[in-house]
Formats: sequence, structure tokens, C-alpha cells
Amino acid sequence: MPLEGVVPKKWRHIVIDTAKDGAERVNRIDYEVCVLQALRKRLRAKEIWVEGADRYRDPEQDLPADFDEKRDTYYDMLKVRKDAQVFIEQVKTAMRQWLKTFNDSLPSNPKVKLRKQGKNIIHLSPYTAQTEPPNTAALKREIGRRWSDVELIDIVKEVDLRLNFTSAFRTAASREVLDPPVLQRRLLLCLFGIGTNVGLKRVASQQPGVTFDELRYVKRRFVNKEALRAAVAEIVNGTFRIRQAAIWGDATTSCASDSKQFGAYDQNLMTEWHARYGGRGIMIYWHVDQNSTCIYSQIKRCSSSEVAAMMEGVLRHCTTMEIEQQYVDTHGQSEVAFAFSYILGFDLLPRFKLIARQKLSMVDADDAKQFANLEPILVRAIKWDLIAQQYDEIIKYTTALRLGTADSEAILRRFSRADPVHPTYQALAELGKAIKTLFLCRYLHEESLRREIHEGLNVVEN
Repeated sequence: MPLEGVVPKKWRHIVIDTAKDGAERVNRIDYEVCVLQALRKRLRAKEIWVEGADRYRDPEQDLPADFDEKRDTYYDMLKVRKDAQVFIEQVKTAMRQWLKTFNDSLPSNPKVKLRKQGKNIIHLSPYTAQTEPPNTAALKREIGRRWSDVELIDIVKEVDLRLNFTSAFRTAASREVLDPPVLQRRLLLCLFGIGTNVGLKRVASQQPGVTFDELRYVKRRFVNKEALRAAVAEIVNGTFRIRQAAIWGDATTSCASDSKQFGAYDQNLMTEWHARYGGRGIMIYWHVDQNSTCIYSQIKRCSSSEVAAMMEGVLRHCTTMEIEQQYVDTHGQSEVAFAFSYILGFDLLPRFKLIARQKLSMVDADDAKQFANLEPILVRAIKWDLIAQQYDEIIKYTTALRLGTADSEAILRRFSRADPVHPTYQALAELGKAIKTLFLCRYLHEESLRREIHEGLNVVEN
């Protein structure tokens, strides 16, 4: 029976039974459990795949088939250098610049201290409380005086009169027979009943001239996922257009993302037990801009990657917003995410839970002498040769993310810490460590950046 690569060493005393005469035999049931574990690990990393499947298909089908023919086109689309050495020199220059800036400013930085020993080396002082803007209370009072009692259904109706977002809902049947004003009214009532969880039956009981069967017919024939996406995008873009710069400021390019667990019944393929929060349910993952407008939302399984959900929202949000900065919490970042975000052209700005244990990578092995103030948190140098060897593969996977040839989670699933380690994952991890070092130097050097990330995540969490 093959044991190498199937039975972990710590399990071998359980799987292999030794008789009194020294003869060894393999326990069949325990061995089959090990086989299933090995299959699961390699299937999740796509070292093996299932013919005819979608989620677990051949990983080569996730990549653009014409990459070799259109290599220059894809490099131009991502706006990256075609020469790996030129790309690496850019990263090296930026790393040295920020390491020097942080090293020189550390002695005069009262908010950041580095301890000499222990696990929690980095010490950040708490923020000082900000003063409340003087007109906030008066503005709240005036809004309450003018619009103290406005029905939510009236707000939905007013938005539709301005934007006509109900035109995005088209029948799934072969023809439409309802008059447009009648259909518009019933669509608004359906969306109100579903969105508020009041239900169609209760909405119909309070509205003369419409029945529950009529609302149910409209829901079944007109309300679907694609139409809802289009309507939401129209409302979000309309919100961006109507904002007055004197009140809201210039158009923001920053977005925050976070997830929340919701309880769900067991009789579906998405409900799972959540390891952190406990209980069975699903996760809703939101992308919200700095001014509280939700630009994208998605339903995810509890075990799905928040990094993949973050990438999906940035690349597929379908609004006019240009995302240049993405705020996430600890679970929304990884070294691979730092690498992909750098090539895709947006800044990944996480708020680390364990900021006290973070480390900075070096450009070269002898850099420790140049940055003596950072010595407690410096680790080994980046393996630049590995990035150069896999540079073309890194761009190929980034192109797949940009074009959407496969789901973000399907692509990122290949790059995990599970053995056997993918060579492109090793290169992405090295590039991610370099970009993460850039971010940590900025984060620890600039208190304004720390406040900005904290404020952005407070918006999405509220």
C-alpha cells in the first residue's frame, strides 16, 4: 500500500498495526480516511481535477487560452512592464525608499515604538479623539424637522421617477401584456415587500387595487438576479451623479469591504457552519464606498475566501466608480492578494488585527546595516530570482482575474499553503511580501493613513 504522500507521519501509528511477531498490516478503514483527506487537499489546490466539473475543472481552463498569441496585448492591458527585471527594479526602488523613510522617522515618531524582545514587537499608541464637526447636530435637527415622517415606499417611488430603474426588469415570458404604469407600480411593491422582508401577502393586503396573486406573478416573471444587478448599478451611478461636491467632497476612489453572517436553513448547498462566529448560515460580503454607497454585494459560503470575495467586488462591481484603494480587515488580505492588487493597479489597505507581530522583508541580505532602527522587525530578503522565473505565469493568472475567465475563488484556491506548493504561488508569495512591506512602512509612518483605513472600515461595518 502506498504510504508516502497519503498517510501523514503523525497518523502512521494509527493506520499501521504491528502484530506480536513484528508483522505489519494496514488498517483499511483508517487508510481510506487518509486517502480521502489527501484527495480533498489536492482537489482544493487543483493538483487533480474532475472531468466535466465547473468548480473543480482542469485548472488550465481557468486561464486565457490565447495568452501566448496576445501576450503583449495583455501586458498593455494591465499596464505592467514586459521585462521582469525592470518590474523587479521598480519594486526594489520603492521598498528601499519606504524602508529608509520609516527608519529615519522612527526615533521622532511618538505613536510607534519597537520593542526589543517578545512576540508583540510593534507598539502603536491609540488614536486621540477627533472633535465633532460644529454643524453636525444642527444638520441632523434640520433633516428631522423637514423629513420627520417619510415612508420608505415613497423614497423608492421617488428614485424610480428620477432614474426609471424598473425598466431593467424584463419578463421571462415571450411577451408583455401589462400596461407600463401598472407594471411599474407592481414592481415597486414587489421590491418593497422582498427588500423589507414584509412579504408580498402583507403588502397586497394594505394596497387597494392589487392582489397577492398579481404580485407573485410579477415576482416570478420579472424579478431575477441580472435585472436586480442592473437596477442597483443604475441607482448607484445616479447617486454618484447627483452628489454635490460642496457637501460630499470630490468623487472618491476608495472602497471598504467586509462580510456579515446570516442564519440560513440547512436544506441548501450554501449553508455551512462558521468556524469563527459559530452557528449555521451564509455570508453576505459588501463593498461600500467612503460615503456609504454600497456598490456590490454577494452571497458566499462561510468557508469561502474573503480575499476572493474582495477581488471579485473590485473587478466586477459594474458601476462608474474607479477603485484605487481597497480597505479590508485581517481576513480580507493575504500575501497573494497584495501581489495581485499591485499588478491590477489598486492599493490593498488592510487593518491588521495582529499588527504587533508583523515583519518587514529586506531587499538584499545586507540591508540590515542600513536600517538599524528597524532591526527587531526585519526578516530575510525577498527571493527576486523566483519572481523573475515565474513572472510570465504571474501575469497570466492576473489576466485571468481581470478578464473573468474563471471565478476569483477558483483561481485563488490554487495558491494555498497546502502541500505540494505551487511554484507560481511561491513567486506570488515573495512579491506579496515585498508589497506588504511597502504597505506596512506607509501604515506605521503615516497616522493619517491609519485613520483613513479605520474610518473606511467603520462605514462598511455600520
